[in-house]
Amino acid sequence: MSDVPQTGVKRTPARKKAQQLARYLRDEHPDYDYLKQVFRYLREELDVTIPRMPQHLPSVPSEEEMRRYYETVWKARDYPDMVLIKTLFYTGVRVSELVNTRLDEVDLDRCQIRITRGKGDKDRVVPFPDAFKETLGQHMEQLRAKGATYLFESSWKKKYSDRGVRRMLERYAKAAGLEHNVSPHQLRHFLLTWLKKQGIDDALIQPYSGHASRKSLEIYSLLSLSDAQEEYNSVIDRFPI
Repeated sequence: MSDVPQTGVKRTPARKKAQQLARYLRDEHPDYDYLKQVFRYLREELDVTIPRMPQHLPSVPSEEEMRRYYETVWKARDYPDMVLIKTLFYTGVRVSELVNTRLDEVDLDRCQIRITRGKGDKDRVVPFPDAFKETLGQHMEQLRAKGATYLFESSWKKKYSDRGVRRMLERYAKAAGLEHNVSPHQLRHFLLTWLKKQGIDDALIQPYSGHASRKSLEIYSLLSLSDAQEEYNSVIDRFPI
């Protein structure tokens, strides 16, 4: 890549400039966080903006596809698979969060699951509908009887893997005759998009999605979790599974 920008101003090669800056910074014994702050302020001093990458809309399955998909899951009569897929449907959690969820992080009385150290190393609480409580509770009782730790474990007391969950979802998508695979992320987008279509405010969706939107966080700071749970409960009975 050329070191001469389109304006015609000649620039010092990037490696050489880095070596020059290193001579000034070496006595500071900088670590990564320090350098990150230095270059953030340097961008401000030089009025350099970070170019934004174009955003692509996620692929979201249709309601008809999701009905067909879940009907296939139901007909398979594989109870653990059904509970796992319904948990993904209802909570919109990321697959990495799902497989790391422990039994003691599920609050059946409040119909909530605590996500510990989710994306961005942050904790949050996600809801599930009251109608799902009995099914999930029975699943948990069976696991506790086997001495399990995690919400989804194999018979060898080993928690499910990210890859294993994805393969499961792909298997049901194929059995349902869908033209494309169904990923955990698509189920997540389906729930969040569906909630938005029901008129749920972004500020109420945000804590469940785990998106660190500053605007949503500022609005949500004026609301309580019980408000969000009430909004969720008011529409989830219409969820198409």
